[in-house]
Amino acid sequence: MFYFLKRYSSSIIVNSLNPYYDNPMTNQAILIINASIVNEGKIVEQDLLIKNGRIERIGKEISATDGTEIIDAKGKWLLPGLIDDQVHFREPGLTHKGGIRSESMAAIAGGVTSFMDMPNVNPPTLTRELLSQKYEIAAGKAHANFAFYMGSSNQNIDEIKSLQPGEACGVKIFMGASTGNLLVDDENALEEIFEKSPVLIVTHCEDTPIIEQNIEAAKLKYNNDIPIGEHPNIRSVECCYKSSSKAVNLAKKHDSNLHVLHLTTAREMELFETGDHQKKITAEVCVHHLYFNDNAYDELGSMVVCNPAIKTEDDQSALIDALKEDRIDIIATDHAPHTIEEKQKPYPDCPSGIPLVQHSLLALLELSRKNDIPIETIVKKTSHAVSDRYGVKNRGYIREGYWADLVLVDPNGKFEVTKDNIMYECGWSPFQGHCFDSSIEMTFVNGSKVYERGRILTEPQGKRLEFQHQ
Repeated sequence: MFYFLKRYSSSIIVNSLNPYYDNPMTNQAILIINASIVNEGKIVEQDLLIKNGRIERIGKEISATDGTEIIDAKGKWLLPGLIDDQVHFREPGLTHKGGIRSESMAAIAGGVTSFMDMPNVNPPTLTRELLSQKYEIAAGKAHANFAFYMGSSNQNIDEIKSLQPGEACGVKIFMGASTGNLLVDDENALEEIFEKSPVLIVTHCEDTPIIEQNIEAAKLKYNNDIPIGEHPNIRSVECCYKSSSKAVNLAKKHDSNLHVLHLTTAREMELFETGDHQKKITAEVCVHHLYFNDNAYDELGSMVVCNPAIKTEDDQSALIDALKEDRIDIIATDHAPHTIEEKQKPYPDCPSGIPLVQHSLLALLELSRKNDIPIETIVKKTSHAVSDRYGVKNRGYIREGYWADLVLVDPNGKFEVTKDNIMYECGWSPFQGHCFDSSIEMTFVNGSKVYERGRILTEPQGKRLEFQHQ
């Protein structure tokens, strides 16, 4: 592709070699001009210069030196890359569903430039040694920047207490609903983790006894042939609220830093404060709980089965309202791929989880239009707030000196999700066949242009995330 601009005496040629990795010039200076930069609550048309992986300068009429690639972004939005604080990239041990390379490739295609990966892999990440091994696996494989959570169990409190600053982005607690030894249901273990964790605690909140009661009742009612539409009744409002309120109460008791993941119900919103002031207890919603409601089970069936469950239209509306009033602080994906064969099993044997990182920003931009959510709010909840909450160093904002993690969006472009352009290892998406009204033009990770209009341009450029406070 050529960029011809009257302001400069020469054009810059972008390589076009093979369809996967066709831009080896990863250290080249890049000047993005005429961009509508969406950052820190404002939209301002400015130029942005990238050098040595970082944002060198932001301003008007920036001059380019020889060898600089120039990108005219007139009419496009330039956003800080999304930091997704909740993904399941399935490595190690579950790579038939996905892997760090494949899922991070999908991430950068969707404008996600950093991810934080969950511990429910095989073996579960329950020791510092296993945590270190995950970082070794990601080095050279991850197309986006990365960090990993330490898992928790009823037995690994000593491992949690020994965590060093920056070693894990947080400690994940499955409070009442998980599989295997990642479930923390011992009251003494919970108390000790909330009292002594040296890093942010993040929780999955559902109550197992309530779920078990509900599923037994549904089996009797439907003669063991439970329809998928019962999923939000089995994973009910009551089961979510009982667990999330317990987490909040524990955090208040021990003055813990707590972040409650993927909230789904109107009732849970009463547990969290409004406003964007600094909080010790914060709340998160996922893209699919904002985008879908329980009507989606009729059309998409098991493709939208996830835990916690997608619930009613009233719950969906309450989540959107909470987002606007800063009761919800962060938007994430809970990206969780399974093979299509696994998802096609009858309910309740079909596994829960949805692949989302490639289309999360496009879905949010569509929601922004439909629900009068300013694009500045989307940027705040997917980048700024994540950086602030986790203490991510020099990322999450468009600022001079910060790493150049950026996404260029055409707000008037069209992007249809097809089987051929889905990058997930699992090869499917609940959005397949849907045409979004916006498109991801380019993604930049650590100053390298890594994605452009359907093509991955480089070998993996992701770096380990650094944290300045936790």
